[in-house]
Amino acid sequence: MTAAFHQTSPQLENTWRADVGLQRHLQRLMDADTLRDVTPELDAMGAQAAGPMLAWARQAETHPPTLTPYDPWGRRIDHIQLSVGWQEIAKLAATSGIIDTPHAARHGWRSRLHHFALLHLFSASSAFVACPLAMTDGAVTALKRYAPEEPWARRAIAHLTSRDPAQAWTSGQWMTEKEGGSDVSRSSTVARRDPDGTWRLTGTKWFTSATTSQCTLTLARPEGAGEGSRALAMFYLEPWGEDGTLNNIHVRRLKDKLGSKALPTAELDLLGAVARPVGELEGGLKKIATVLNIARYYNTNAATSFMARGVQLARAYAQVREAFGARLMDLPLHRETLANLQVEYEAALAIGVRLAELLGKVEAGEATELEHATWRLLTPLAKLGTGKQVVALASETLESYGGAGYVEDTGVPVLLRDAQVLPIWEGTTNILSLDALRAMAREGVFAPFMHDLHKRMDGAEGTPAEPVAREVRAAAAKLTGFASSLAKRPDEEVQAGARGFALSLYRTYAAALLCEAAIWEHGQGLSPRAVAAA
Repeated sequence: MTAAFHQTSPQLENTWRADVGLQRHLQRLMDADTLRDVTPELDAMGAQAAGPMLAWARQAETHPPTLTPYDPWGRRIDHIQLSVGWQEIAKLAATSGIIDTPHAARHGWRSRLHHFALLHLFSASSAFVACPLAMTDGAVTALKRYAPEEPWARRAIAHLTSRDPAQAWTSGQWMTEKEGGSDVSRSSTVARRDPDGTWRLTGTKWFTSATTSQCTLTLARPEGAGEGSRALAMFYLEPWGEDGTLNNIHVRRLKDKLGSKALPTAELDLLGAVARPVGELEGGLKKIATVLNIARYYNTNAATSFMARGVQLARAYAQVREAFGARLMDLPLHRETLANLQVEYEAALAIGVRLAELLGKVEAGEATELEHATWRLLTPLAKLGTGKQVVALASETLESYGGAGYVEDTGVPVLLRDAQVLPIWEGTTNILSLDALRAMAREGVFAPFMHDLHKRMDGAEGTPAEPVAREVRAAAAKLTGFASSLAKRPDEEVQAGARGFALSLYRTYAAALLCEAAIWEHGQGLSPRAVAAA
């Protein structure tokens, strides 16, 4: 009797060791001492991501948060219970210093590169613990900038950056309301001041991720301040008191979402919640944009992390699955498919690493005017481009598994469900395309961005990158011509073409970055990975 066939399960290897592209970017951008210092941490995180974190994430996914509105005696408690898996991943985030690393800045501006790699390895196995970390990082940045001398802010920052899981906090970012969504000018939450000087917020927050965080930043309209976004102020509040009671907040319900199942996301009623203004009662939208920029960097990072995971899963399956008398890996068409997935990932990774490099220099005060302008435009472009890429790549990953990729208990479908939120969070593709146009029109960032794009290809002559660089320069010339015509076009036409223009800018800049990496590889005598991707 022939033994029954059972498909060998594909196995992930240490995700740091498996990612030659990420390793080479750090070799290129870090000095030898810094790289030697951070590598053990990255290797340890790669092992965790392919090991214990997978089980924790699976447990968190299958045991989503639950809401208990009342205790047995009818008292309103609105208790949100998180899974054991979620709690274990959150502890790892603290002990690994994912928030502390960029803010302690032990390696200067390169601390953001260290952070990018650490977070990149963490995110795809994190069951979306990376989401509250994004807002936590943004909150630390905002509080240091706008309330540096406030004792309450210093206390919060100490908790938010702590590596001790018993002391570590996360922060939320409560912006979305029924009326507004991306149009925050319609925000209706009102801030009123009591005679004793206490500020209280009243309103409904329609979509709050990281609802269980120990603090949050939010927008509200001070009473009598007028309409529009300019009248909004940014406030800090702690949802729970030390005794565990809610700060005049009711949790309406937990959201039932397509993906990010382990992440607690809720509708909240603020019923006079005690809060503190962050700085002056003006410029709230500009202040919270500080958080948004960090969150968009995290969103870019998550997209690259999910893409890396998709490539690694597809490759692992191709090595153990046989069809038509050969491993999938040995079939020419399947190899071509895997190569195309790798190319898309390499482009996204180059963008993400460049964004981290620029953010690190901006935070350290070392960015030139050219770099600052490039960072301003690249932030929305990176988020929108990687957000679109990751969904397509996740879909291809499922398809590469055939029917098994559509079955939940293989653990593959969660990649697609979770990826779908990344084009939506922190601004949809259309919102970010319009943001890019505004930055070009109001801040004059297009010319420096294109200048930086061309600088990435300096030294291409005489290397394998030369023909690709020629093509990229031709594409850049077309984009420059289109941009120069925008002022003469009707506004309706400009807006209608914003998405295509933004995505073209993204892909052209990514190709230039791959040329830059290829030039470096050639100089180091390394195999020409980047030029093949470019």
